[in-house]
Amino acid sequence: MNIRPVLIYDGHCGFCRIWLDYWRRLNGDRIEYIASQEVGDRFPQIPRESYSQSVQLVRRDGTVAGGARAVFESLGKERIYPWISAPSEFAYRIIARHRDIFYQITRFTFGTRIEPARFDATQWLFVRALALIYAVAFGSLAFQVTGLLGEHGILPVAPFLASVERTGSALRFLALPSLLWVANDDTTLVGLCFAGVILSSMLLLTGFARGKFERLILFLLFILYLSFASAGQEFLSFQWDSLLLETGFLAIFLGRNRIVPWLFRWLVFRLYFLSGAVKLLSDDPNWRNLSAVGFHWHTQPLPTVLAWYADKLPAGFQHFATAATLGMEIALPFLTFFPRRMRIFGAWGLIGLQVLILATGNYTFFNLLTIALTLFLFDDQALARFVPAQIKEKLIGRSEGRVAAMAAAVIVMVLSLSHLLETFTGRVPAVLNTALRYTAPLQIVNTYGLFAVMTTQRIEIILEGSADGETWQPYEFKYKPGDINRAPAWVAPHQPRLDWQMWFAALSNYQANPWFASLTLRLLEGSPEVAGLLEKNPFAGHPPRYIRATAYEYTFTDLETRRRTGAWWKREPRGSYLPAVGLRPSGSP
Repeated sequence: MNIRPVLIYDGHCGFCRIWLDYWRRLNGDRIEYIASQEVGDRFPQIPRESYSQSVQLVRRDGTVAGGARAVFESLGKERIYPWISAPSEFAYRIIARHRDIFYQITRFTFGTRIEPARFDATQWLFVRALALIYAVAFGSLAFQVTGLLGEHGILPVAPFLASVERTGSALRFLALPSLLWVANDDTTLVGLCFAGVILSSMLLLTGFARGKFERLILFLLFILYLSFASAGQEFLSFQWDSLLLETGFLAIFLGRNRIVPWLFRWLVFRLYFLSGAVKLLSDDPNWRNLSAVGFHWHTQPLPTVLAWYADKLPAGFQHFATAATLGMEIALPFLTFFPRRMRIFGAWGLIGLQVLILATGNYTFFNLLTIALTLFLFDDQALARFVPAQIKEKLIGRSEGRVAAMAAAVIVMVLSLSHLLETFTGRVPAVLNTALRYTAPLQIVNTYGLFAVMTTQRIEIILEGSADGETWQPYEFKYKPGDINRAPAWVAPHQPRLDWQMWFAALSNYQANPWFASLTLRLLEGSPEVAGLLEKNPFAGHPPRYIRATAYEYTFTDLETRRRTGAWWKREPRGSYLPAVGLRPSGSP
């Protein structure tokens, strides 16, 4: 009787050697491995011809299993369901008869050395990257929050929460989860932003040996950002705000379990695939005729100077770039579920796409966050060398958290599949719709898809003030186009949220954007917090009596015009956006 089970394999089979080496890493010394050429007469109960047909597992009691059953048992799967057994044996026979072909396939997809999937180093790197992104997001908001949401800001939080409270709903705290219910003065707004920066910095410097401490920080960061996203109204309603919350929620459950890294891979798949799918589902002719990218360079919210040069590339390149974008967003995400080498190839393709987007447009921390998520398409075998040696020792023994991770996985899969069903069919069963509705305020699972319909015109709103109604002076924003001689700016990963909202406001009229009326009111009042969001306030000494907004169509200049005039933009008036308005004198009816 054998002390250990013995697995006998064909020592001349390269395919067998690759996978047996992998099984050794999984099993440790639980099983003895012997090449059939070396076994001799040790196991007379096995016919010699069986060795060339399949692997043979000699159990502790001397009985023998072959083929797929031997594989399952050697991996610790003693119980095999009948509906799995027959297909597995059929597949095994096909592979056994064509081992040379499958050896080449294995080399191409996995390589010649297969390591068990581990994510300790991957998670450590990801958490550091996430901490940096949280710090950027909170830091960026800290210097804008009073102008956006403060007492004298464009959309003050206090009256907004009061209006929600007046609905009388006992569930208002669940419908709008935010710490700002407790306090929402300007000092609190800024203080919570810097609390996020401090917590992010602490997270950036900790190691995995302090797993519970890290999980607490991740939880607090999620709650802080959710507080702003819930009460931030239009200014914190961007897809990357939702993506950061979904990412931050999953990060709370990281540990020595394999399910959470796969949830991150599932998030990467949904993010990219939905971004591509909505472009085709929208029936936008510019995506279908491959002209969309040609418009994108100058119509995107905040282009960089490289977008000006990309706009000059030939039409054939623009069509190729459009097709490549659709292909990378729709096809590459499926490599997320493929073997290692193909998955890593897909990861580099997706990272390359984000680098190109980052180079030509200012999309805040979105590109960095998306690249960080893509780390989970790699593994420790690829990323461990980037982790300091002293940290690697601390990665062993981090808390498990498996029960909580499994519960989170069930919630995420149910909600995300419901979102996918809704995207492609337009409806979901009532019970799933209820689940989506009640969990929506938490933003732990979201749907994605940018630029489903490509804008083909860039309309810019130019705000002007006047002291007498005759002479008008423009307000200059920090980053959005205004002065035609100013080059497109580099600003990411910072997000100037007012500049971004001005781009959205130009897609419709001021009646559809009540916050725009509030912006003009604050400028008429001379709010220093709102004026601080601008690059140039021509009425710093005294607010204007009147404000108006004019719409202009902006396009990039051509090479000759740029050389001759120095202008990066050219513009044509497109009428009034907001007629001249002013404050009523005090005491007037």
